Amino acid sequence: MSFLGVEASVTGRRWVGPSVEVERATEVLVQRAGLPQPVCQVLARRGVAPEEAAGFLAPALRDLLPDPRSLKDMEGAARRFLVALKAHQKIAVFADYDVDGGSSAALLLTWLRDMGHGATLYVPDRIDEGYGPNDAAMAALARDHDLILCVDCGTLSHSPIAAAVGADVVVLDHHLGAETLPDALAVVNPNRQDEDGTLAHLCAAAVVFLMLVEAGRQLREAGRQGPDLMALLDLVALATVADVAPLTGVNRAFVRQGLTVMARRARPGLTALADVARLETAPTAYHLGYVLGPRINAGGRIGEADLGARLLATADPHEAAALAARLDTLNTERRDIEAGVRAAALAQAEERGFDAPLAWASGPGWHPGVVGIVASRLKEASNRPSIVIGVEDGIGKGSGRSVSGIDLGAPIQRLAAEGLLIKGGGHKMAAGLTVAEDKLEEAMARLGALLEKQGAHLAGLADLQVTGLLMPGAASVELTVEIEHAGPFGAAAPAPRFVFADMQISFAKRVGENHLKITFGDGLGARMDAIAFGAFDTALGPALEQHGGARFHLAGRLDLNDWQGRRRVQVRLEDAAAVS
Repeated sequence: MSFLGVEASVTGRRWVGPSVEVERATEVLVQRAGLPQPVCQVLARRGVAPEEAAGFLAPALRDLLPDPRSLKDMEGAARRFLVALKAHQKIAVFADYDVDGGSSAALLLTWLRDMGHGATLYVPDRIDEGYGPNDAAMAALARDHDLILCVDCGTLSHSPIAAAVGADVVVLDHHLGAETLPDALAVVNPNRQDEDGTLAHLCAAAVVFLMLVEAGRQLREAGRQGPDLMALLDLVALATVADVAPLTGVNRAFVRQGLTVMARRARPGLTALADVARLETAPTAYHLGYVLGPRINAGGRIGEADLGARLLATADPHEAAALAARLDTLNTERRDIEAGVRAAALAQAEERGFDAPLAWASGPGWHPGVVGIVASRLKEASNRPSIVIGVEDGIGKGSGRSVSGIDLGAPIQRLAAEGLLIKGGGHKMAAGLTVAEDKLEEAMARLGALLEKQGAHLAGLADLQVTGLLMPGAASVELTVEIEHAGPFGAAAPAPRFVFADMQISFAKRVGENHLKITFGDGLGARMDAIAFGAFDTALGPALEQHGGARFHLAGRLDLNDWQGRRRVQVRLEDAAAVS
């Protein structure tokens, strides 16, 4: 049954409330844990029992951190890393060009710097070299270095690793592995075929962090002390959120602790980036994913590939300020490029129809640095796994994003094995591919068939999941802070969405290009402000801007808004339904 009887909201979605089981679990939590009902609603949806509530609201990393040695090759990887340190050998870090790769590289560079050891950073150019190690780069690094650490890449790089003659190669990755591994000294990856999948949710930076935990253990066994690892958790948190890793288990603890570290503003790069983004409050998971992450990614997308890693690793505030300004400029350019590709891709995919198991689009000259972002937008519009491909000189380079419950990485890897792709790989929720233009249609048809077997064609327009009802007078700062303790919210841990029923809009104004700001109330004196980002990209903006005095049920998430020393609760509005 739909929540409040909303079968088709202003944006065409059905509202779905908590199940009977969740409602019962909420009642038990209220009685036994003594917490406010909205907090208990969040905990009940996450399956938290009353006796677990206190620990869940204050997760301790020491209780959730897995033993690094549970991952294959971990002891050997850390041992070789420490040998290079002790013998003053030359180390190179080969990193992917996204936030996860940059954070992973910065973890290693920072740790080594604290131990008095330098390292060479190498980040491949997205356009000229593509994703992951290549033969030429690895051979060149091997000539001048004793140890090459491949982070957030390398698991499928058989030929490039074989080309690194004369150097040992250690892979620290999380992308889906094939049946055979490259001939590296160590391949530490929770998504190797011979791993049990217990830690499959870790991003690459988390894998690197665990390697540093193991290195610290080996140092202590030898009577030495390593750097403070807790101070590095801001990088792990950033990568975990930006790479859309599920915020469950140890990932949730990584992000919670990492946000605390980040609030101290001790890392020059992140401090400079927060300042250039005009972030005036302590960062939240939302800021990592939507404010800081895109700026760090901008270098790898349309600028110099190593800018993000250099920013995160630098200890020099002046260098940090210059790099942050450059990345902010590139991010503005990226948005402009993205807008054109997004419009063309959405129109093309919609013409194909959103009822197929795969939504995809391709076009000549589409910038490879923005196809992943556009694939995310296409996925949101279609509620289907989505692929967006830019074609240049007969070769298509694309990125894909998936929806919950549908594995995209494995089918992409299968297409590469079948010869329909030049190469391809990734993980369940995101993947990359390279395909010959003359095989594009065939490859997408085959991918659609594989996704259909997983049921990708069965989902309709995504229902709007609602946590419960809330009155404006009850949405206090104190309650919002308590709800945030159940976070951080993100992938696999969606933020609670509350409905304010039968509200009257007293103020509505378009802000920026396509956002809407409103003030609403219940007629009893309590009023709240709300912001609907991108409202005019859908029917939501026009409907509320021209409300004509009509009353609405309003659905959204609670945010804390700090302005001029005053803290207020604001609703991040996502949907509305006219009161009949």
